[in-house]
Amino acid sequence: VQLQASGGGFVQAGESLTISCVDSGSTFSANDMGWYRQAPGDLRRMVASITKTHYVEYTDSVKGRFTISRDNAKNTVYLQMNSLRPDDAAVYYCAASNTIIYSQLNVPSSYAYWGQGTLVTVSS
Repeated sequence: VQLQASGGGFVQAGESLTISCVDSGSTFSANDMGWYRQAPGDLRRMVASITKTHYVEYTDSVKGRFTISRDNAKNTVYLQMNSLRPDDAAVYYCAASNTIIYSQLNVPSSYAYWGQGTLVTVSS
């Protein structure tokens, strides 16, 4: 598993952005995937996750605004972010796990593989 995140950038509050993460390995469809974010001085926190069975989970602050999806044919997981707010600004990381307990989707140590992060900046 080797993850490469991209698509971050600078947007105005209220705008949209889609970030993506490509897994260059051959086991993507068998992996549970997550998007985490880390703002300066804060912990790395789960934003959204999608399991191999397409079960999805979101942190409360992004429900109704963000959508996680995966394309197994492209080995890619996406995070579509709408109505962005300044407090969404962070470095966004994708993560992968071969097997995960659903109750642990929001625990960073549940994921064995991490991408390098992509920076999202939201201006008010």
